Amino acid sequence: MRIRITESLDIDLNSEMWCCNRCGIELVDARMNYKEGCLIQARDPKEVFRPLVEGETYTFAPDSDWARLVEFYCPRCGVMFENEMLPPGHPITHDIEIDLEKLKRKHQ
Repeated sequence: MRIRITESLDIDLNSEMWCCNRCGIELVDARMNYKEGCLIQARDPKEVFRPLVEGETYTFAPDSDWARLVEFYCPRCGVMFENEMLPPGHPITHDIEIDLEKLKRKHQ
């Protein structure tokens, strides 16, 4: 049985795995950070936040020495699960931690 956790992520209670709900691929064990099973792209904020006026150097982009944009994609279908702004060198955020045993009891 699959339970929807986010717009694009499910947890399969039988296999205890994170799954993409678009293509069905199993990512990683549900007790782990789902981001470890994703394709990850770290981008310079200046790639995303372009200048408001063509030819100008000023943007609303954070300084890339202070921030990086990290995107997490499904390795099969390419849907973006999440993105986060982190300081360079900061570890990936573990933002969802599920009590699997309680979830199983609730959905049996």
